Amino acid sequence: MDFLAGCMGGAAGVLVGHPFDTVKVRLQVQSIDKPLYRGTFHCFQSIIRQESVFGLYKGIGSPMMGLTFINAIVFGVQGNTMRMLGHDTPMNQFFAGAAAGAIQCVICCPMELAKTRMQMQGTGEKKKSSRKLYKNSLDCLARIYNREGLWGINRGMVTTLIRETPGFGVYFLAYDVLTRGLGCEPDDRYMIPKLLFAGGMAGIASWLSTYPVDVIKSRLQADGVGGVNQYSGIADCVRQSVQREGYMVFTRGLTSTLLRAFPVNAATFATVTLVLMYARGVEQGPQDCELVQSTSHHAQIQQQAQPSSL
Repeated sequence: MDFLAGCMGGAAGVLVGHPFDTVKVRLQVQSIDKPLYRGTFHCFQSIIRQESVFGLYKGIGSPMMGLTFINAIVFGVQGNTMRMLGHDTPMNQFFAGAAAGAIQCVICCPMELAKTRMQMQGTGEKKKSSRKLYKNSLDCLARIYNREGLWGINRGMVTTLIRETPGFGVYFLAYDVLTRGLGCEPDDRYMIPKLLFAGGMAGIASWLSTYPVDVIKSRLQADGVGGVNQYSGIADCVRQSVQREGYMVFTRGLTSTLLRAFPVNAATFATVTLVLMYARGVEQGPQDCELVQSTSHHAQIQQQAQPSSL
């Protein structure tokens, strides 16, 4: 039931946060010479005006498809790591989260590659194009695989690993510290608001800790869409980006990301909590608060910690 609740919570988070993610990616990869968008809100307005509201949901199929697999990996790795470590401490939460973040990259990287390519498709087009490269996320991955093989569908794996490993660690550490500090007790009438606040703030902390890496990851995964590769690797991408746009390039799309981080984690945890309360009965529902601070049930909190997420 924890797994099912986590999947439903993750789906809710994707639905709430995907429009912000689309804006983030568009801002991260747009040309500095001919920028289409002046900022976060202008990007929102432009996409809706030119591509309709559905333009904000381009590429949503990929994170939805990968959700179950990612949650399964995070659930197993984080729970087993905590049992191996033996003690429920903030630092152990960091290490367990980092381990889960590293291993789930196997699914996360191809998923985000397809998402990024789909989000960039038809940028600025007012009408549906008959020249679309990809029909959907699966078609996108299939075409990339046919052209570039396994290396192609794992483009950006190193940057994804660099982002996800400390990102998940920071998330679980921040969440644990906040829930302990807020004093989450089973009989606390403000239990759910406290947990929602802790989850949202932990998501923000996680993104702030790894955001520059995410910018590079997005650029590498979007590279080659037009048939020409601009970057030869991570170092070249960093060098060209800084040389052309300065160090502020690493904050591209940050506003959209932070606006997304809080409601995504709040929506995810609210859904998880409601599903568990419904399944176990109202009288056992408040017990969920205890699960936040117990080793054996931390798995349900993991679902809100996706920074490609997040």
